[in-house]
Amino acid sequence: MTSDPEEQVRLQGYGEMTLRTAVTTLMLLAPRDRAQTAIHRVRDDVRLAQSEIAELASSWGIEPTGDLRLPKPEQGQHWPDIVRGMVREAPLPALMVAFMLGVVVARR
Repeated sequence: MTSDPEEQVRLQGYGEMTLRTAVTTLMLLAPRDRAQTAIHRVRDDVRLAQSEIAELASSWGIEPTGDLRLPKPEQGQHWPDIVRGMVREAPLPALMVAFMLGVVVARR
């Protein structure tokens, strides 16, 4: 089924928007939230199936981004090594915010 990306739909919990915006917003959610959120067409109030949404997302080149996972430790690698590697790759502003948050939490 071909769908117009500019068709008006209602994304549960977010309101009315275009179909492309609704699919993009849905793909940004975590997998559990994505499964519980529905898209309804405004013209006939029909709910789009999850398979149809996934097909539209893949045809429009929209990748699900809510599937982020921590890296699994390799054999012999410990959490301090993993955290040290994450800190090395983190941008400076993020490190400064993390440090200040740690100071505030430690003072309580």
